[in-house]
Amino acid sequence: MSKRDYYDVLGIEKGASKEEIKKAYRKLARKYHPDVSKEANSADKFKEAKEAYEVLGNEQKRAQYDQFGHAGPQSQGFGGGGQDFGGFGDIFDMFFGGGGRSRDPNAPQQGADLQYTMTLDFEEAIFGKETDISIPKEENCDTCNGSGAKPGTKTNTCSHCNGSGQLNTEQNTPFGRVVNRRVCHHCNGSGKIIPEKCNTCGGAGKVKKHRNIHITIPAGIDEGQQIRIAGKGEPGANGGPPGDLFVVVVVKPHDFFEREGDHIFCELPLTYAQAALGDEVEIPTVHGKVMLKIPAGTQAGKTFRLKGKGAPNVRGYGQGDQHIKVKVVTPTNLSDRQKELLREFNDIGGNESIDEQENSIFKRFKRAFKSE
Repeated sequence: MSKRDYYDVLGIEKGASKEEIKKAYRKLARKYHPDVSKEANSADKFKEAKEAYEVLGNEQKRAQYDQFGHAGPQSQGFGGGGQDFGGFGDIFDMFFGGGGRSRDPNAPQQGADLQYTMTLDFEEAIFGKETDISIPKEENCDTCNGSGAKPGTKTNTCSHCNGSGQLNTEQNTPFGRVVNRRVCHHCNGSGKIIPEKCNTCGGAGKVKKHRNIHITIPAGIDEGQQIRIAGKGEPGANGGPPGDLFVVVVVKPHDFFEREGDHIFCELPLTYAQAALGDEVEIPTVHGKVMLKIPAGTQAGKTFRLKGKGAPNVRGYGQGDQHIKVKVVTPTNLSDRQKELLREFNDIGGNESIDEQENSIFKRFKRAFKSE
């Protein structure tokens, strides 16, 4: 089954901004995150949205996707794979002997990087945490100490490559005699032959183990950001340094709060009476509850700001704010007495103040045209 267009997955236009892409993804994440959604296919939809965001949220990957579509990951190296040049490398080696292109298989090589995805609660991302994670990684076999040979036996130098790990073949070409260097297929480039292989690792010299690693999640980390832990990846080969571990963060959606950067947003439902007469209400924040004074005549859509009640900047550059948007709730299922009072309010001029406000809006609108 063919993949859906990433823009259709997120429900955005092709020219959408980075913020629009992020906002669309967060909306879908809140809806389909497996920890909060009860829909049968929520996990697949969340995975589809996450995949779309990982491509469209990255400028380079997005440009490649816009040009090549879903073929981009295979032909343009989204996942690290390069293009297939149809054997051009073989032709190059044949004429030039792979000059400068072949790599000594016995040279020190850095180990591969590892990636671990960690899911955090909304508050954990705000305040950070310390935790232990268990990751599978390759380590030297304890039975053979990484040699691959059965204890009590030894490895032999490969007689085909004399321990170099490479085989040289000569060819006569129109350009003269050319030496072509290849990895020795008898020892797979190791330069060693193992007569009796270790029963634990099967001669590989390495085994998969789970290791606990203590990590610190910094306060203010956000969705999609990652933490690099140097030297905690796969071990290097031939004495090379180990790779790194990258912890990628996924943040669960919150029922009440939304986050954009260091700022937190929420909606405050008010009754018509509270908005018209004013009130003092209790507001939840991630830092605790605070009292907010609502002035009389507050309109729907009005936004209040609580300074410093947002998320801390993950790099230590201050603190975000909390923005509260007023939502005036229209009452339903009114009693007869409530209806009677509202009609009385309307009869004695309850719309006059509204008319005055509308007139002032029209006046400003007309002045805007006259000023041009």
